[in-house]
Amino acid sequence: MATVDVIKCCHDSIRQASENIKDAIVYLDAGAAESFQFLGAFPLLLELGARAVCSLENMSVVDKVVDWNTGSDPASKIVVVTSCLLSDAHRYILRCLSALQNVHGCAVYTSISEVAHSAYPDSPLGPDAFREYEILLNQDYEELVKKHERPHTVVNDSGLKEGSASEEEGWSELTDIDDDSFRDYGISNAKHRGEDYFSGSEDVGQKLVVSVHHFPLILCPLSPRVFVLPSEGSTAEASLSSEHESSISSGLPPLSTGKLADAEDVSPGANLTAQFLYHLALKMDLKLEIFSLGDLSKNVGKLMTDMSSLYDVGRRKRSAGLLLIDRTLDLLTPCCHGDSLVDRMFASLPRMQPASSLSLLRGSQSQLKISPHKVERARLTVQIPLDKYIVQDDKESNFQLLENIEAFFNGWDAFKSDAPSADFMKFRKNLNDESCFQLNESKLLHGSFVSTDNFRGALYLEAILDRRTKDGAMLVKKWLQECLRQESPTPNLNTRPGLASKSELQSMLRSLAKRQSSLVKNKGIIQLAAATVHALDESNSASWDAFNSAEKILHVNAADTSQSLAAQISDLINKTVLAASRGQKHNKSQGLFTLEDALLLTVIGYILAGENFPTSGSGGPFTWQEEHFMKEAIVDAILENPTVSRLKLFQGLLDDLEAKTKSNKKNEDPSGHSDGFELDDDQWDSWGDDDADKDTSKDEAYSDMQLKLELRDRVDNLFKFLHKLSGMKGNSALREGMSALESRRNDDPSSTKGLLYKILTNVLDHNAIPGMEYHSSTVGRLFKSGFGRFGLGQAKPSLSDHNIILVFVIGGINALEVREVQEAIARSSRPDVEVLLGGTTLLTPDDMRELLFGDYSHI
Repeated sequence: MATVDVIKCCHDSIRQASENIKDAIVYLDAGAAESFQFLGAFPLLLELGARAVCSLENMSVVDKVVDWNTGSDPASKIVVVTSCLLSDAHRYILRCLSALQNVHGCAVYTSISEVAHSAYPDSPLGPDAFREYEILLNQDYEELVKKHERPHTVVNDSGLKEGSASEEEGWSELTDIDDDSFRDYGISNAKHRGEDYFSGSEDVGQKLVVSVHHFPLILCPLSPRVFVLPSEGSTAEASLSSEHESSISSGLPPLSTGKLADAEDVSPGANLTAQFLYHLALKMDLKLEIFSLGDLSKNVGKLMTDMSSLYDVGRRKRSAGLLLIDRTLDLLTPCCHGDSLVDRMFASLPRMQPASSLSLLRGSQSQLKISPHKVERARLTVQIPLDKYIVQDDKESNFQLLENIEAFFNGWDAFKSDAPSADFMKFRKNLNDESCFQLNESKLLHGSFVSTDNFRGALYLEAILDRRTKDGAMLVKKWLQECLRQESPTPNLNTRPGLASKSELQSMLRSLAKRQSSLVKNKGIIQLAAATVHALDESNSASWDAFNSAEKILHVNAADTSQSLAAQISDLINKTVLAASRGQKHNKSQGLFTLEDALLLTVIGYILAGENFPTSGSGGPFTWQEEHFMKEAIVDAILENPTVSRLKLFQGLLDDLEAKTKSNKKNEDPSGHSDGFELDDDQWDSWGDDDADKDTSKDEAYSDMQLKLELRDRVDNLFKFLHKLSGMKGNSALREGMSALESRRNDDPSSTKGLLYKILTNVLDHNAIPGMEYHSSTVGRLFKSGFGRFGLGQAKPSLSDHNIILVFVIGGINALEVREVQEAIARSSRPDVEVLLGGTTLLTPDDMRELLFGDYSHI
């Protein structure tokens, strides 16, 4: 039986574009670059004959001189791979063509289909989107060529605004970008430098040949059977819900109410997700039977069945079941800090800043506006601080490695090739300075994850994806020992049997990276081991472990009474007040928990309360008195330290709260003034006027009272939002049905397993899932409505009938759920079943806190 492998399928799709890739400069936008990094597709692009692989958003005219295949003639064609709408990528594509004027062919590959382009809100393209864009891009390019041919005309980035396409509504304008390389070596300066920038007037006037293709398989595989969407792609960024009564965030599906949205009210994210999954199935040659749980998933399933045709049904394909699940059916799992090494890594490692934010900050429009149709996701591209963990304590031992890297960079700097060698000697001399040494290191040494088998055939990321923290660290330690033995027959390994400690891993890391050849040869395991050490570092692990302990306590109290759970939540909030006051007094950190952290724990507590005490209060799971204590605790926490309340809920109050805090500190000062006894003119005028003092104190008291009332109103809105999360009326039938199935199978009702584990366990045991809807195909509906009256109807399919099951969580997944899926398969009596797990993005608890309380919250 052929196995399902999304990585292999993506590589096959790239090979199908080999004709256009050969002898071309390949430009990837941020989403495509993120996808190709996890795919390990960069060597494949060079294997197919690409001259260079460059960033679309950060393009430069010097890209044309980089030629990995040593071609003699300059590149005459480019290939653009984008995960965004053509209207969003247009300004960058036009910028490439304006900078590389000798290009005669431009092939654009987009992950968004023609139908999705025409259905997207405010889209300037119609049903024949690809053909329309080919014409529009040619028109804009011809305008640029004409401007170049006019005498005494300076063309720069701002000139692109005048193109015909950018004037239409919906097109992303190209603002002025302070890019030195582009300004110094752009179109207007090519003649002044005397370079043969253009390949002759005939080439400049030659018509550009544009072709647009659909390339749906732009995804980020964490393993051959686990994937998420690129964070800066249009599908992941598209809003999943507009602001209404049942919505909680633009980045999450609405809460299930059992009512399907009308076709015109379906969110952009639902449309793009349906298009992606439909074309993914086509590329993987799968015939899908679609099942759904949740309102948004039902809308996506309906859209996918409407796309199916008699032609698709008649083709010979492998049968597979697709299960769509709303993330809002289980908010508890991604909010919690579970026992997963990969989750710890992604939560602790710094992420790269989104390219969209960088481009806006460079331009004149530095104000980042939140689009109602887009959600900015955290990038999957992490920055592993290799310099922190592989650089030796002895600085002399690092000279050779850093010199080689510096020499490599200087070698590629073609415009500074005549620089004196004194600069290089100055760099070496600066290594003796500790601060400069650290600065240079951090600029030169960084790593990131790669999930494919291009490191001696070892799928490292896949192997630890479903591992607990201790098991994953032990596996990394084993890999390091094997690599050291291969590098040296008699390695000096001072390791102890048992658990892997941070010091042991770091010692082995430094030994393995001591020689440059070993560093390059074993870069895959070195990067993963450095990420493991970073996650196990006390500064990161202490916070995660504290969260994990607090969440366990909340689970224990939730099994007791609502009073004990409410008291525990209030205690966690009060601890942030105490930590903040101590931190301000001693100028130290605020402790392990901030107010934002306490609010995330409050969400967890309310969800647990909604499951265990659904009828304790009239509007929520707690009584009025229990909620009153929690509200007062939050108000006190904000008044004590207002700087931590930078949330959407408290926007507009931050300045007043900070001013009040400064005033209180000034009043508490026994001297009354920090810099001697000074009075301004107004104070001298009112000297001895008791009535003026009384009026001032009354105004201050009134202002303080007004501020507290406004703050309490905001906190009341917060608890209305928490009531919405704890209620989740659409989940009650599913929750009760799952509880009944667990009791029938004698499962532990207090188990903290997530919803995915419970659903898959019951599906593989051939149990019906309450609330799961089956979406009949075109032929199925024909049998049901037409031939069924003659006794030719077909039985309703079951998800458990399939050996291939694709589970897609709309809203995102985390690594803990990957392990729970594997545990559900291992527990079943069906080892032959293949389960693929996908999601909108990879979620961390910080991401959930941002979605629930940040700029995209519907609080």
